[in-house]
Amino acid sequence: MAVGGFLDWRGNPINRKVHGGVRAAWFVYFLTVVTSTVNVPNMLNMVTYLYGTMHMGISSSSTTVTNVLGATSGFALLGAFLSDSYITRARTILLFGPLEFLGYGLLALQAYLPSLRPPPCNAEAEASSCREVHGRNAVLLYAALYISAFGDGFMRACMPPLGADQFDHEDPSESRQQSSFFNWYTFGISFGGFIGLILIVWLENSKGWDVGFGVCAFLILLGLLVVAAGLPLYRNHVPEGSPLTRILQVLVVAFKNRKLQLPEKLEEAQEERSTEQGGSTEVTEIASQTNSSLKFLDKACINGGKDGAWSVCSTKNVEETKAVLRVLPVFISSLIGYMSNPLLFTFTVQQGGLTNTRLGRIHVSPATLFIIPSAFQMALLPVYDRFLVPLLRRRTGYASGVTHLQRVGAGFAAVILASAIAAVVERKRRADAAAAGQMSLFWLAPQFFLLGVSDVTSFPGLLELFSSEAPRGMKSIASALFWCELGLSSWLATLLVQVVNRATRRHGGGGGGGWLEGATLNTSRLDLFYWVVAAVGLLGFVNYLYWASRYIYRQDPRVVVDVEPSADHDSP
Repeated sequence: MAVGGFLDWRGNPINRKVHGGVRAAWFVYFLTVVTSTVNVPNMLNMVTYLYGTMHMGISSSSTTVTNVLGATSGFALLGAFLSDSYITRARTILLFGPLEFLGYGLLALQAYLPSLRPPPCNAEAEASSCREVHGRNAVLLYAALYISAFGDGFMRACMPPLGADQFDHEDPSESRQQSSFFNWYTFGISFGGFIGLILIVWLENSKGWDVGFGVCAFLILLGLLVVAAGLPLYRNHVPEGSPLTRILQVLVVAFKNRKLQLPEKLEEAQEERSTEQGGSTEVTEIASQTNSSLKFLDKACINGGKDGAWSVCSTKNVEETKAVLRVLPVFISSLIGYMSNPLLFTFTVQQGGLTNTRLGRIHVSPATLFIIPSAFQMALLPVYDRFLVPLLRRRTGYASGVTHLQRVGAGFAAVILASAIAAVVERKRRADAAAAGQMSLFWLAPQFFLLGVSDVTSFPGLLELFSSEAPRGMKSIASALFWCELGLSSWLATLLVQVVNRATRRHGGGGGGGWLEGATLNTSRLDLFYWVVAAVGLLGFVNYLYWASRYIYRQDPRVVVDVEPSADHDSP
């Protein structure tokens, strides 16, 4: 059975029995795990390399890593535009993914050859004698970092929509599988990060940075080869030209036609034009089942007597533009709601470093604490996907058990609760430290658990919302916007820290500094800052609820009554 709008890798029509489905999605899962195994630990450990091996300053090392992460989001938007407009998502991955392999290869080469890096020295003991990387070696370092970010950004934008393309959302069974795909995609990120935080960090710190970067390059190459092996099985969406141009055309034509009367009757998916002689007006009818919101854009379908894309627009392009504009308030309100996540994640790990991290005979190092949220997320995602979603689906009729916006809201609520619990726990930790005691790491379990709940709900919920609500020709751009949202939320989190420090500088801890400007957490007021985070999160949550309650889904999130598929059909 053929599926419209998709072709195989040779340009032939798709057969549902041969192409797509869970079997094709497995290749995307593998690449997700591999890229997360490489990128997550290096995102956390790269500052150590730049400071300890390249002898960059602490501030410049951190800034460099932040700039590379920001550039990755920008490259993701570029890759999304290219794959949505001109070439398929699978080809975009295979054409630009090797750049990440090249970037890590260059990093491995520079770490291996002494002539390409500064001479070794102890940055802590003899900082004045350490020579910072400069000249051609600095050019090589930055080129390697940004080439890697370029390839990573392109792949990051294309992997979620490529996986989602393997399932037809109009088919009841495949609609459930598509929802399940995003859960397992998120699981793949956590699983890959879990492996990387153990394997890659150990290799880089114990066997050498050249070995660690070399293994990263090999893993990226392996992931690309596996994705290439799946080419004969993929359903490939056919690019339809620049979606941004189509949106601009709708806005321009609707503005030009703003004084024209909109026809009362709108016929579905047809362009009925009644032409009168002598400079009369041609009217393009719009679909009767189009969304009733943003009706002023429907005027872009009125033909004032001129032909061309900048004079009259199709119903499809108008509805595409509406879908983008409708999701913008949710996108902006989610920025504030998601801002608490990076703050809680970062400071909870710092809290853990000051607790008793001995679990029986095992001593958990502070760096290893990053694994704990990933472990919670890995444990919760299968439970959510295999047990909770089917139960909720039978009660609500939604393919995902709940709507995307409800799932995201549940994650935001979990973070607010986690912030309040973290404030109470931090107050106890400070009291124990003042009494020369040390709190057990287990006290942090509730906030680690709630962070895992948030990642199980809000992370895949936002990704699935943007992907499912985006027009078919903008799936990659929607995925890139999701990653940009995470980056912008982290930036807002940094801004909140700066604002709180400035506002509390006269009354905070640490000798008159701000709440978070003490020499250690024991001389800071992280407990009070957590209450600020909870308050800001609550305000953001109320704002999110307002816009979420007004949102009209482009596609009905409910599923057609169908026989519940077996477990092996819904998951990899």
